[in-house]
Amino acid sequence: PNYEPDQPIKFSHKVHAGQNAIDCMYCHFLAPYSKSAGIPPENVCMNCHLLVREGSRSGKFEIAKLLDSYESQKTIDWVRIYNLPDHVFFSHAQHVGAGKIKCQECHGPVETMDRIRLNGRLAMGWCVNCHRATDVNFDGNKFYTEYRELYRKVKNGTRNKITVEDIGGTECMKCHY
Repeated sequence: PNYEPDQPIKFSHKVHAGQNAIDCMYCHFLAPYSKSAGIPPENVCMNCHLLVREGSRSGKFEIAKLLDSYESQKTIDWVRIYNLPDHVFFSHAQHVGAGKIKCQECHGPVETMDRIRLNGRLAMGWCVNCHRATDVNFDGNKFYTEYRELYRKVKNGTRNKITVEDIGGTECMKCHY
């Protein structure tokens, strides 16, 4: 918990996601479609930093590192914060795309963080408890069409809710190889 390593460039989510209100999906555009949210490539940063060459907090120094990386075509060696064991499967597409889970529910209030830190322990019990407590939102969500009968039961009042656990979200093989 609270793992917060130094990064090669002092990038502030507080400035970008908080102060400038840049949506998480702008930079982490893979999240709704991929297993990983991905570390944004430098060309995404350059959409703004071709013009913005000086930061209000870092001056020119940190942005100069980005520009150097972009111009030299050398990738930035960011230090990964969230890293699950090899035997665990996790899909951002499933959670962000189908589940409509907000980033902050797992990653904490990133828009208030200068440096990203590990939020929680990422232990299996944390995930299982979330799956037991999280209601499935069927409305306008094509992913859940195979659960039409459960949706019908909610609509007609036979059941008051369906959780992720009810649709197999705590079955071992869903997350473990």
